[in-house]
Amino acid sequence: MTTERITVIGGGLAGTEAAWQLAERGFDVDLYEMRPHKTTGAHVTDRLAELVCSNSLGSKLKDRATGLLQHELKLLNSLLIRCAEESSVPAGGALAVDRELFAQLVSNHIHNHPRIRVIRQEMPTIPKTPTIIASGPLTSPALADEIAKLTGQDYLYFYDAISPIVTLESIDMTIAFKASRYERGDENEGDYINCPMNKDEYMTFVNALRHAEKAELRDFEREDPNFFEGCLPIEQLASRGDDTLAFGPMRPVGLKDPRTGKRPHAVVQLRRDNLTGSLYNIVGFQTNIKWGEQEKVLRLIPGLQNAEFIRMGQMHRNTFINSPVLLDATMQFRTRKDLFFGGQITGVEGYVGNIATGLIAAINLAHYLRGEPPFVLPETTMLGALCHYISHADPKHFQPMKANFGILPELPSRIKGKVERYTAYADRALADMKKTLEKANVPILQEI
Repeated sequence: MTTERITVIGGGLAGTEAAWQLAERGFDVDLYEMRPHKTTGAHVTDRLAELVCSNSLGSKLKDRATGLLQHELKLLNSLLIRCAEESSVPAGGALAVDRELFAQLVSNHIHNHPRIRVIRQEMPTIPKTPTIIASGPLTSPALADEIAKLTGQDYLYFYDAISPIVTLESIDMTIAFKASRYERGDENEGDYINCPMNKDEYMTFVNALRHAEKAELRDFEREDPNFFEGCLPIEQLASRGDDTLAFGPMRPVGLKDPRTGKRPHAVVQLRRDNLTGSLYNIVGFQTNIKWGEQEKVLRLIPGLQNAEFIRMGQMHRNTFINSPVLLDATMQFRTRKDLFFGGQITGVEGYVGNIATGLIAAINLAHYLRGEPPFVLPETTMLGALCHYISHADPKHFQPMKANFGILPELPSRIKGKVERYTAYADRALADMKKTLEKANVPILQEI
């Protein structure tokens, strides 16, 4: 086993998971995080594993794609999934967290680990020693240039946006109401606050979104506004048609307005953002509208006319490498065996996917340094399917991918019901995961 210290670049979800996994396997790790000395434009604290967009890690149910991935990560003893559960806030079937507590828990584990040294400075070059690059979608320009030189490939990139946050006490609860779709979650009041709209209110809001002044993009962002379809700004969706929002993030299905007893034409949902329930984020409302304009437009939402905005929405560039050309399913760089990538820079989307690829990179770097066979999960598992996708997709049309059942191999026999079908996918995935772990040098450290 190497006596050199391993370098992990990036203190986000993938980097912290990777550093901890390596340290737990007996390796000494230098974790580089440039904040707070150099900011990203999206982060607001110096904590490790800070969540900059939603506070939700997606569904925790195993018959949902993200939930299945969470269950798989539990089998692999993921530190960050454990921290997420310890900092969770009510959100129906979703694993949502108090983002400050979550980041603090992760930071404590990393800073207190005897084998991890956190170095608060930018890493502008790629070390020639064993390294995991988990610098995220906001990789510093200096390191990005080095990665570009190494890969010899043009970067692909897309744009991501952050949702606004409001205080609970400023929401008009004579209009808004608490409920989860189809009464999931707390039966008494639900885990979400809903702001209902009739058709006239909805169209007024849509038209305001279309005409609101957008924030000016920086020079490097103005070149090619290539939006990622899974995280489009709300105004971009509004521009696609009158009904796009009503069938998207503002869909009213599974909800009834207590004032009328009927389903509203559209609804804006807010999800609890901290444990005390004093802050709520507006679900699916990523936006690049100028902040002053945002307030005017968002106050058109019934129940938010007097809202106090703790954070306005903003948009930033996300960068990722052309992984099908560059990486194996182990997250190993194909032309340099002691170099691995993890997290969103690989083209995996979603918080849980970022954690998962950081974990896989760490396991495989440990295996490589010990002279052990690579750890490759079967494609029937959600994590195995994600890793296979980013390493085998068409490089000419490569786009970021979230966990979803569509990337799994078909079941042996057709199952009609959606819930039954997804449950069968999940059962197969978890069974195959356990079989793989029994054969590999990866102990099952936490049962489901």
